[in-house]
Amino acid sequence: MLKQSIKIYYRYRGRAYGVKDLYQRLAASNRKRKEHYLYSCVVEAHYQDHRFPLKLVFVTKRGNKSRYLVLATTQIQLQPAEIIQLYGRRWQIETYFKAAKQYLALNKSQIQDYDGLCGYIAVTGLTYDLLAWLERQNKDDRTIGDLFYLMNTALPDIKFLDALVYLIAVLQKVKKDINKQVAQTLANFLSYLPAGIRKVLRRQV
Repeated sequence: MLKQSIKIYYRYRGRAYGVKDLYQRLAASNRKRKEHYLYSCVVEAHYQDHRFPLKLVFVTKRGNKSRYLVLATTQIQLQPAEIIQLYGRRWQIETYFKAAKQYLALNKSQIQDYDGLCGYIAVTGLTYDLLAWLERQNKDDRTIGDLFYLMNTALPDIKFLDALVYLIAVLQKVKKDINKQVAQTLANFLSYLPAGIRKVLRRQV
């Protein structure tokens, strides 16, 4: 997502524009607004000694039709709807970090050991996944972030249980090559899972 800065310019049809000026240029061209976005165009960006094409997509900000978001990608062959969907999936990463830091103390760890820190991050990630799965079961909230409201359907996501089954199946395949401590940790993890998840895993793993 681009910042709407007046200090950064993009070249469009031989002229340099800031994001706001470019939006006004597109609006003045009487282009027809699309169903899921406002305008889309390809511009040339300049960073240090490099020049490269960018595809910009202007999207209405939910709740405020007078404001807009600007998405940019170097994958100019993508359609605007695909860019919006991909950014919607990327937005889940942003919400994860916010929730992990605010509620799961991801940035509060005092661990100095590398392996311990990796384990702490992994446990935090698993905790977030379990909470997100429970929330999905209760609310089916597919609209985290503004952009999900703009699409009728989201790109298909892998189900939490399917991902968990795949992870445990892989770990069981390599169990012979790992030490007893790791195997015991895996067994302990499975024993602490909710009964409903354990029941499903027994049928599928």
